[in-house]
Amino acid sequence: QVELVESGGGSVQAGDSLRLSCAASGYLKDVHYMAWFRQAPGKEREAVALFQTSKEVPTYGDTRYADFARSRFTISQGKNGLYRQMNSMKTEETATYYCVAKMRARFSSSWPYTEEYDYWGPGTQVTVSA
Repeated sequence: QVELVESGGGSVQAGDSLRLSCAASGYLKDVHYMAWFRQAPGKEREAVALFQTSKEVPTYGDTRYADFARSRFTISQGKNGLYRQMNSMKTEETATYYCVAKMRARFSSSWPYTEEYDYWGPGTQVTVSA
């Protein structure tokens, strides 16, 4: 069992930066990936960025980003946690941001699909105003 709790959300203005954190607890040894997703009002959840957290594979530390996140977002790993730095935020990025974890080493489909992940945090709200 893995528990995830996001923090760092809040209200910012367009162009500001924000850092989100995800505290992970439980049986973390078998977690292979952690990622961030988001869901804007009236829209489906979408993947933002992924970090390979398993130190047992040579690809430890690999990251993947959605196209919209590549130039402005940075995902990193801390002790028992995950971070995401978001720069130059836009009003359309108002959303609930979720931290997720995947226990298996292989993807059935592809990393941006919600079905790939085994554990989800409750989410943290980010509001970006003009």
